[in-house]
Amino acid sequence: MNIQTEVPRASSRLDSGRRLGLLPRLIFGSRWLQLPLYVGLIGAQALYVLLFVKELWHLAANWQDVTEQQLMLAVLGLIDVVMISNLLVMVIVGGYETFVSRLNLRGHPDEPEWLSHVNASVLKIKLAMAIIGISSISLLRTFIEASNLGSDRTAYTETGVMWQVLIHITFIASAVGIAWVDRLSETAHRKDASHA
Repeated sequence: MNIQTEVPRASSRLDSGRRLGLLPRLIFGSRWLQLPLYVGLIGAQALYVLLFVKELWHLAANWQDVTEQQLMLAVLGLIDVVMISNLLVMVIVGGYETFVSRLNLRGHPDEPEWLSHVNASVLKIKLAMAIIGISSISLLRTFIEASNLGSDRTAYTETGVMWQVLIHITFIASAVGIAWVDRLSETAHRKDASHA
């Protein structure tokens, strides 16, 4: 008899959850305002594809006049474009899945592995790691060109290289800080769950 009284209560809670008031529906529906932002990022990714093709075409057209160092810098530039494009994919797919609506990709053969356990916290850490990767490629290009410091062949100065290194270290420290805070909050959440 106790079971029979519990079932209607549970179903009435579900029904009341489905019948949201106007303000909660408006607030919850406002997440769709982000949709044009993600579509815009898809457009930005298309521009990066065009930039990649342009740079690759330029490299292929002038390959006879390219030194090994210039080739290495050009390839690092292409890698940089790919990493930024990967960052865009993470933001578009992960952000949409986390903040707007489910993509319902479960079981799809092309579902990204990381998407199955994505949340705002995981997305933050993945984005921080992607930014560090992009910064590393940029810094590597700077170090390769830094051999020409003081000559007219480079646009880099010692101060510019120093600032780039400091910014890169700041990115690393920020990522470590984000991961540490996330770990602390996850540990506290686990402790609260075990006490409950």
